[in-house]
Amino acid sequence: MDHHERRRHLLTLIHESGSQSPVALARHFHVSVQTIRADIRALSERGLVLRRQGEVLPFPGRENDDFERRAIINIDGKRRIAALAQELIEDHQVLFLGTGTTVEQVALRLGVHQDLQVITNNLHAAMALCHQSCEVVVCGGRIRRRDKDVIGGDAWRFFQRYRADVGIVSVGGMDDDGRLYDYNDDEVMAREALFAHAARRVLVLDRTKFATRLCCTAGRLDDFDAVITDQALPDQLRSPLAARGVRFLSA
Repeated sequence: MDHHERRRHLLTLIHESGSQSPVALARHFHVSVQTIRADIRALSERGLVLRRQGEVLPFPGRENDDFERRAIINIDGKRRIAALAQELIEDHQVLFLGTGTTVEQVALRLGVHQDLQVITNNLHAAMALCHQSCEVVVCGGRIRRRDKDVIGGDAWRFFQRYRADVGIVSVGGMDDDGRLYDYNDDEVMAREALFAHAARRVLVLDRTKFATRLCCTAGRLDDFDAVITDQALPDQLRSPLAARGVRFLSA
């Protein structure tokens, strides 16, 4: 792998496994310690990891990591999720797309469909869709600069004006009981309006969100018609989903 790909995998490893030493990372990637130190230095200068006393750590969270930082974490898993989500979409449909890096990956795959109308408050997704043949409707209002999303009351009023065949969203976290969480009320508010006017609701959730509790509750897994992950959910969550008719797909 080239240094760009190695650094993406290195960042995912650190965020999923915690503190690592340069020696251990060099063994893992089959490169020299000097090469790994250069990778760590480059990631540290971008604010993606923290160097401290001979180890490298995940960068301490603030509210939520910015979009660019999250976009490279578990990117392969998010792409696999997007491939499965794309299979649930049919030509000529109206779609709602919510915020998040996994939803952006879904947007990047929509070019295979014909005559889609996509309605979104996710400006990263909207930019990806500009290179495809679908019609794009973008929410106006106050932009959260960190993520390039429109959230809160502006997004709530926007989604209320439309109806969609499918709504695709992500969340900030999920606990072991299947409860869902987000970082603030603005994100929850936008998602609730999207939900209220989508005939089918799809949750895309990569494994870095598992066993994660945040300050705002955002519903449950069984609020959705389909749940797509890159790692199988525990049996105690899958069985109730199946009993309620929720479709579960694992990449």
